[in-house]
Amino acid sequence: MSQQPITKTPTLLTIAWPIFVEQSLRILIGTVDTFMVSHVSDGAVAALGISNRVIFTLLVCFNFIGIGTSVVITHHLGAGNRKGAERISTTALGVNIWSGLIVSMAVFLGNAGLLRLMKLPEELMVYALPFMSLMGGTIFLEAINIAIGAILRAHGNTRDVMFVTVGQNIVNITGNSLVLFGFFGLPKFGVEGVACSSVVSRILATTALLILLHHRLGLRLHWRTPFDLSWKWIKPILRIGLPAAGEHLSYMTALLLVTSLIASLGTQSLSIMSYSQTIQALVIQFSLSLGLGTEIVVGRLIGAGDFEAAYRQLLSSLKLCLVLCAAGMAVIAAVAPHLMGLFTHNPVIIEGGALLLRISVVLELGRVFNIVVINSLRATGDARFPVKVGAVCMWLLWVPNSWFLGLHLGWGLVGVWIAMACDEWLRGLIMYYRWVKRRWLPAAVRSRAAVMAHTDTNVPTVSET
Repeated sequence: MSQQPITKTPTLLTIAWPIFVEQSLRILIGTVDTFMVSHVSDGAVAALGISNRVIFTLLVCFNFIGIGTSVVITHHLGAGNRKGAERISTTALGVNIWSGLIVSMAVFLGNAGLLRLMKLPEELMVYALPFMSLMGGTIFLEAINIAIGAILRAHGNTRDVMFVTVGQNIVNITGNSLVLFGFFGLPKFGVEGVACSSVVSRILATTALLILLHHRLGLRLHWRTPFDLSWKWIKPILRIGLPAAGEHLSYMTALLLVTSLIASLGTQSLSIMSYSQTIQALVIQFSLSLGLGTEIVVGRLIGAGDFEAAYRQLLSSLKLCLVLCAAGMAVIAAVAPHLMGLFTHNPVIIEGGALLLRISVVLELGRVFNIVVINSLRATGDARFPVKVGAVCMWLLWVPNSWFLGLHLGWGLVGVWIAMACDEWLRGLIMYYRWVKRRWLPAAVRSRAAVMAHTDTNVPTVSET
């Protein structure tokens, strides 16, 4: 590849709308699974929810590489260093291939222990064990997909990832219909069939992303790619990715503990949580897509040395995201009982879920600050501050208050949701204060200097190695 400066930074909406569609479709995979499995039983939904919670937590192991990769690539592209961006890309793929294989083996062999650690009732193990074996055992495919998706998005190819996710959803929905409802005379396989359908869609998505990686960026993987790892290129990824992993791992671990508290309230409470969070997740995509889009734009601007434009971009993105999130949650709150009724006919679950969704109007506005501002702080290189604040707030505010309000005072899920909202708002306002006071500027200067130090025309491209 030639070493030409990149003068044009893509606009936020150009990047963000395909990310929104992609992320919404990823959520739709889980939503469709939950909706279809709800025809089996509410207990099956609870088992699926716990299993997915464990799998999502493990995905942090790969997401931190994706986050670090995306930020460092945007810095290199903003500075006009395409060769450095290419080497970061192949390094990220190699790291996620190895980590994915290790985690897949661990989950496949230890799935029963993980589920019991989550206090899953024994009667639900019949649903959860086969699902965890298949989904956890092939989690390395998701690791590869995360790395390639981050690479393509950082280069501005967000539509490609979106189209792959569209295809993955079509395969997943079709497969679920065949195995759950026995269309065309096929036998019904239940939850295990849902897992098989998801695995097939993962395999096809990985194949498509590998083809796009070569077609769009000219990156062709060789058998030696997983072995061609250099600390010089791993280090900048970890500098951003490890703190991000710490924050995500802290959040997911806290969420696992809170989920185990909810599990002690019974299967019905688990079902209410699963249905509510499935609906809630659709609005969270506004925050996630604009946060990721802002991260890419801010990262490019930091690489180019335009710190003032980066500052203004975050403030503009934050206003837009708050408006969209408020509107989305207002609609959900207004029709909450009807949305819950799509998943279950149990009046207690419908009433409890509708109440949680209405409380979530406040909760999600606080989450906007965390998602959008934290992504931009990482894009500047200021990645350590969010994990420090997150650890303190989550473990001294959210987790203990979830127990105190939810179990000790007997407020149940309402108490847990109130504790969660307090945590999101406190952390979010702290992050916003740091941004407007420009405490991230020293990290941005260091990030820019590091990229310029890597700008070396002698760095080999993949085609040259």
